[in-house]
Amino acid sequence: MAKKLLLIVVLLLHVAYADFEYKISNSNFTISQGSIFANEDETYMYNYNRLRFRGDYIESGFFSTLIADGVNYLGDEFINSNTFEYIKHVKSDTPLKTKTNEGSLYAKVYRLYGGYEDNKNRVVVGLQNISMGVGRIWTPTNLFNPKNSYALEPDEVFGVAALSYTRHISDMSHVSFVISQKEDNSLKYLARYKAFLGFGDVAVNLISSDKIKMAGYEIEANLGDTGVEVRSEGAYMKNKLLHVDLKEREEELFEGIIGADYGFENGVTLVVEALYSSKKFSYEEILLNIDSEALSTLLYSNFYIGTSLAYSFTLFMDASLTYVESFNEKNSRFISPSLTYTLNDFNSFKIGALIQNGASNSEFGANHNSYYFNYSLSF
Repeated sequence: MAKKLLLIVVLLLHVAYADFEYKISNSNFTISQGSIFANEDETYMYNYNRLRFRGDYIESGFFSTLIADGVNYLGDEFINSNTFEYIKHVKSDTPLKTKTNEGSLYAKVYRLYGGYEDNKNRVVVGLQNISMGVGRIWTPTNLFNPKNSYALEPDEVFGVAALSYTRHISDMSHVSFVISQKEDNSLKYLARYKAFLGFGDVAVNLISSDKIKMAGYEIEANLGDTGVEVRSEGAYMKNKLLHVDLKEREEELFEGIIGADYGFENGVTLVVEALYSSKKFSYEEILLNIDSEALSTLLYSNFYIGTSLAYSFTLFMDASLTYVESFNEKNSRFISPSLTYTLNDFNSFKIGALIQNGASNSEFGANHNSYYFNYSLSF
């Protein structure tokens, strides 16, 4: 018994001298949203609330992070809709469940990982974010957890169950390796090399799984002394996809972006980006591959141009606008304005919209607009 007590005391002393930080935040959205299905002309008003706990532990190079959410939807009409039926079955592509259930009230693990880091090495294992790509609106090289600029919260992406390792070869270059496990227990691999080559940062990415093979690049540099930052990324891919005859066949395609951003003296930040895809896919083809790890690479159009503006009116008031034009047989566009008021370090308010415009049979025109009010509290 004395030995057990001694062990507990030693462990408590170890934790006491470690650096542990935590944060609790709550995001509450009141949303007016149309059906996500083109053949349904329905609009729903509902409330979405996410209570989030984040804990970070750091000690002698070792670290761990837990981010856990409690989620609740309110609004019977929305909860009983086909849109919610689809949303509640969208889940992370991981071997372990990250949600307690598929109802309107549940808990989920958003991130859970640990690892070790020193001056030369960083190793992380667990449910984590694999950061890739230099795009601000699109990141075609990121086949692990790409951002979705058309979503209410573009940076809220599912974690990846993975082991990642980064070795810093020098102050200006490093190599990374990732092994991730998918829901069907199959594996996906990444090898990545990034270095500063005098004019800017350049990275080469190789990804392989049983469904995808990808070779990609990233370039990011400053345009002389102009203050303009330019970037590009692209990927050549071979994806195994289901076709309308329900047979799986391999598709080859290239997707890439070029872009630039500039911060003006008056506080305006401008981002411009163009996306090209060598192939486009129909609504039916995308729907058939809704569970595919290649879903983010399946586009309705060959060419898009996007821009975003951000401006701070005061220390408390910020505005942003994202605009995307889809060039197809019938052009359509996506517009997302927002206005944020920060009351203090703990409270902020945001109003915004996701506006989709175009002919009824165009990419964005087939979808409904959404409007929202968000109150965020953190402590």
